[in-house]
Amino acid sequence: MSPTVDGGGTAYDEHEVHTDPAALEVLAEAAAHETVEVAPDGSVVGYKARRTLRLRVELVRQLRRRRVQLMLGFLVLLPFILWAAFEFGTDDGGGQGGGGFVDLATRSAPNFVVFALFATGSFLLPMIVALFFGDTIASEASWSSLKYLLAMPVPRHRLMRQKAVASALLSLFAVTLLPAVALAVGVVFYGAGEAVSPTGDAIDFDQAMIALALTICYLAIHLLWVAGVALFLTVSTDAPLGAVGGTVLVAILSQILDQITALEGLRNYLPTHYAFAWSDLISTDIDWSNMAAGAFSAVAYGAFFGLLAWRRFRTKDITS
Repeated sequence: MSPTVDGGGTAYDEHEVHTDPAALEVLAEAAAHETVEVAPDGSVVGYKARRTLRLRVELVRQLRRRRVQLMLGFLVLLPFILWAAFEFGTDDGGGQGGGGFVDLATRSAPNFVVFALFATGSFLLPMIVALFFGDTIASEASWSSLKYLLAMPVPRHRLMRQKAVASALLSLFAVTLLPAVALAVGVVFYGAGEAVSPTGDAIDFDQAMIALALTICYLAIHLLWVAGVALFLTVSTDAPLGAVGGTVLVAILSQILDQITALEGLRNYLPTHYAFAWSDLISTDIDWSNMAAGAFSAVAYGAFFGLLAWRRFRTKDITS
């Protein structure tokens, strides 16, 4: 099969061109600039790195992917599933006097949101962030389109930054979407009442909304460690499933170790130890110490693995 050659002399296999959308974009760009001017310093006249791989284009491209649409659709559907479970499930009488998030879930809309976040905070939310960040660059490598993106040319640091920013925006939208839909479902079926904590503290609806906004902010910061690990794995492998699965396994392992009381103070250094520190917000006297420690831990882990990812991607030999 004869190769196709772009304006820069790069050869593409025809099968790849017909099956790879990224390759088609590259060839279209090359066709539009068949003749290029080269400046005395060797740079291409008119080329500006900041105009390559624009954020809007990357976001639209990600939102058109089926896995993103299914994931966001599931987050919208989940509160209705939880409501149906409470509505048609067996009631043993603990709904009005229980001491846990499950027992208090149907007290009011804020309590329903708290339960939704409590039910998804240990696995689903980390998995979503791992999916968005872990799939972002590894998928390009698996499609053999990563080398085309870099040959356009998109600088490596810009490609990684744009991919990470797009993944961060999608993750933030997902973390906000779930409680927003849960709040709407809760208001319709349970009313806009007080938020009651398992310890018996109660705050009014307006304060509960402030607490909910702060909870979303804390979750977004806490999940930075997941983003850092997933970003490091996605630049280290050509298998998206390996990057996503590896990040989820790290989260599960951290949760298991956090349950071992024999580790004592060492558990404080696990990235998932402060995963539910946001529950302190549903109190008349808020203790900020756990959330501060959790935010610092997440930022430290995220920065460490983010720097490792950048160092790995900057020197990676991309030949696939």
